[in-house]
Amino acid sequence: QLRLVESGGGLVQPGGSLRLSCAVFGGTLKNYNIGWVRQAPGQPTETVACMGRGDGTTYYTDSVKGRFTMSRDTAKKVYLQISSLDPEDTAVYYCAADPYGECPDYLEDPGYDYWGQGTQVTVSS
Repeated sequence: QLRLVESGGGLVQPGGSLRLSCAVFGGTLKNYNIGWVRQAPGQPTETVACMGRGDGTTYYTDSVKGRFTMSRDTAKKVYLQISSLDPEDTAVYYCAADPYGECPDYLEDPGYDYWGQGTQVTVSS
């Protein structure tokens, strides 16, 4: 059973930066599409970044392009570097995974099979 554990959230001022981490247990990253999904209060979940299984191509939703960067450094950990933060980026950020399908599909519908517990990001002065 795949298990995902996020860390790195917190309170940050507008314009600031954070790096979120997702540790993966019980599986190998390259076998899964890995997504960073956020849910703001009263809003639906939204995939902001997704790294495809196999070659690791990354995809981003339009609202975060140029500000968010997803990366991985081992077979067991991925990151989301988020910068130029805006109060509208306030949300719970989840790491999610699925062994099937393609990232562009998950940008439209974050129906991943596996989810972490989430980490809160609050952007406020």
